[in-house]
Parts: sequence; structure tokens; C-alpha cells
Amino acid sequence: MTLAAEDATAGSPPAFVYLLRCGDGTLYTGVAKDLDARMRQHEAGRASRYTRARLPIVLVWSRACASWGDALREEIRIKQLTRAEKEALIELGNSGG
Repeated sequence: MTLAAEDATAGSPPAFVYLLRCGDGTLYTGVAKDLDARMRQHEAGRASRYTRARLPIVLVWSRACASWGDALREEIRIKQLTRAEKEALIELGNSGG
């Protein structure tokens, strides 16, 4: 089961916000309607110039959102966090909390 499938509660949600850890250790925040397809695009170097230059990438956190607008707002909120706050978000998400 993929992380996208684990996040979905009833069917496929309209959008996801996600964090990637890039090969150079940086974090990338993005949104997608189909997280699995977006990950394939990132891994192939076709999703973002930023991640293309920093392969390999690993999906470290994702959250299903009720709407595309909710996902975009959450992306903006996460992009405003400090690196330490993003790392805490990842840790909290990985601990099941």
C-alpha cells in the first residue's frame, strides 16, 4: 500500500500536500492530485527543476486534503515553517501522531 492510499480515508481525496527529502538533504514541499503519479514524475526528473537537480528523492510526509484549495493553503503554511518545524512535522507524522 502506498502512502497516498494509507492517508485516504474513504476513496481518493481530491489532493495531497507532501514533503520530499532530496539527495542533498533539503526538503521540498508540493501538492498533487495523484501522489503516486507525482512521485513517479519527481523520480524521473520531470516534476520540478528543484528536485531534478537534487535526485534521489524520498517521500517523507504526506497529508490528504479535502480539496485542492485546502492542499494549496496547507502547502503555503508548510513552506513558511522553519526547517526544524518541518522536521518535527515529519517526525510527528512518522510516529503515527
